[in-house]
Amino acid sequence: MYRQVNGPEITHADRCCLVFDTDNKKLYVEREIAHLEASIGGTVGYQTTAMDIADYLTQGGQTAGHRELWRLLRALFDERSSLPSED
Repeated sequence: MYRQVNGPEITHADRCCLVFDTDNKKLYVEREIAHLEASIGGTVGYQTTAMDIADYLTQGGQTAGHRELWRLLRALFDERSSLPSED
């Protein structure tokens, strides 16, 4: 949904994706944060969290990630509602 990189030497990266878990039939947001510690020999640390869509949408106001999530959800559900009906 969005990707953000901060720092002159890419010291912080933040990425969110919309994920569908086919085993559990669940749609959720996955956020991955990466830190590059250039002063410690180029050490990279990753943190990944999963959250409900509603929880994601209540965080931090209306961001580019929120707008993209709404666009994706509308596209998913508009497409499903336009499927031909079975008579």
